Amino acid sequence: MSQGPVSPRVRPAAVAGQFYPADAVQLRATIRELLAEAAPVPSSKPRARPLQYPKAIVVPHAAYRYSGVVAASAYRALRLGRGQIKRVVLLGPAHYVPLGRIAASSADRWATPLGPVHIDTAGRDALLDADLAVLDDVAHEGEHSLEVQLPFIRMVLGQVRVLPLLVGEVAAARVAELLETVWTGPESVAIVSTDLSHYHDHASAQRLDRETATAICACDPSGVARDRACGIYALRGLLEAARRHSLAVRLLDVRTSGDTSGDLTRVVGYGAFALG
Repeated sequence: MSQGPVSPRVRPAAVAGQFYPADAVQLRATIRELLAEAAPVPSSKPRARPLQYPKAIVVPHAAYRYSGVVAASAYRALRLGRGQIKRVVLLGPAHYVPLGRIAASSADRWATPLGPVHIDTAGRDALLDADLAVLDDVAHEGEHSLEVQLPFIRMVLGQVRVLPLLVGEVAAARVAELLETVWTGPESVAIVSTDLSHYHDHASAQRLDRETATAICACDPSGVARDRACGIYALRGLLEAARRHSLAVRLLDVRTSGDTSGDLTRVVGYGAFALG
């Protein structure tokens, strides 16, 4: 006897109402405001051809009230690819579960207040078959580093497929190999979700984050110290892949939580970068 079609597995939103608004109307309004407030995409000389959207961006993942405007500066550049971008490879750290591999989610959709985000199951299966990732729903269950990017992705790019991956303590070359498998063609972009320095005073954080930004813009994976970014392994892997493909990196914005909260004693650093 036929049991009928299997219902898709949906990963529920874990931090809606905490890191970003749970109400869809308020969430849309918040993202529009952040995009309007974000720093414009820099342009140093007249363009001989139309500006292209980035092949990858690096964005922070704190609550929107702290880092949303920094993230928005990268998404503002990425929205030039709306209608052309079909797949997003989304990488970030696992804050609550120790990982020694790269963890994919078994869900077919991730819920957001703006509607479900469809997962790139074909890309996920290719990584599993190549032993470049494993399934680990426990790591994904309450993690915010990837989830907070989904409303921005929905607003800026529309209904695209997303491949969410939590990157554990793996070598940059391993992450670069993974990207070579799923980050292909102009229809695919990569997003690395990471904050920068943690819990220094404002002046020290600014100094440390400037050093980190210099290494990122130089596409130097080894130049980013382990304690300078919580998403260090995903970031180093992206920089290694970018170095192999001779991508240029632009700093779009860098701030600390002190710039938005006013508390300059123990801050977290945020940076936004575009690669292309």
